[in-house]
Amino acid sequence: MISEENGQYLVGIAKESALAYLDKNIKIEVPEDCPEELKERMGIFVTLNKNNELRGCIGYPEPLETGIQATIDMAIAAACEDPRFPPVTLEEYPELTFEVTVLSKPEILEVESPSEYLEAIEIGRDGLIIQKGYSRGLLLPQVATEYDMDVQEFLEHTCMKAGISADSWLDASCDVYTFQGKVFR
Repeated sequence: MISEENGQYLVGIAKESALAYLDKNIKIEVPEDCPEELKERMGIFVTLNKNNELRGCIGYPEPLETGIQATIDMAIAAACEDPRFPPVTLEEYPELTFEVTVLSKPEILEVESPSEYLEAIEIGRDGLIIQKGYSRGLLLPQVATEYDMDVQEFLEHTCMKAGISADSWLDASCDVYTFQGKVFR
């Protein structure tokens, strides 16, 4: 995972990126002073909250882009492209708080029986990706603690995020992946 200093750098870039896009409809360039560590590919999510309520959250679960480029892109996407919310307005920008979550690479959770997921997943440490066929849902590690979920509820909510029935995690054709994330605010 990245250093606290570089995590805070990403939060600043997320804020700057969203503001530039909202105010001038431009996408900022990667700054010349960008730390080398952030030029590595990494999974990144940018979360926007307003009055302690979710206002937008989009990211790359896989390390498809450099950390810095992913942060720039996902800050704009969280502000303007989250299908659950209308686009953020420039007027509400000052009310937003920004989080950048840096993710480890997702790994499939191998179990003999789906009931073993209940012991293998640790609330507060693990984020989940559940995939069944073409349906895929992801919840960040902090979601389970913020909403006081136990492991079964976390699995069920991740299934619902994928658009499949809440008990789909019990189906052997359903793949469950875990990852860890470090949150910077």
